Amino acid sequence: MADNDFKYTIQDISNIYIGARSTYEELAENEELPLKLREVIVRIFLQEVAGDTTPENHIFYLTKDSASYRFMKKMRVRFRMSVWEEADGRKRKKSGYVNREYTLDEVVDSAELHQKKDTIVVEEMRVSKLGLAAVVV
Repeated sequence: MADNDFKYTIQDISNIYIGARSTYEELAENEELPLKLREVIVRIFLQEVAGDTTPENHIFYLTKDSASYRFMKKMRVRFRMSVWEEADGRKRKKSGYVNREYTLDEVVDSAELHQKKDTIVVEEMRVSKLGLAAVVV
């Protein structure tokens, strides 16, 4: 899997989809992203983390008292991830990756996801345009 597979930005009528391997510096310079989202990245995220940090790395180190968490919560950020699940013989016949979308709180609160963070493939960060409109930078 190439590193550029998860470096993209796509928009539809209600969401902005960002590949989770794009760095915050790349996103801040990306003219395709709305200005307000780029301002949140520059003024909030880059004040707390280094410029070469990716959303993939950032989510597992968020705390509920950080400004990044509060702004992500307002923007209704969700993450699409593939999580390795072992076979249990009943529901899952074979071990493998299960693709699912997680809310910000599910990721921050889940001890299980934090333990598995080395085997999880974070694919995408989804930002709600309605949530982004409610943000005041």
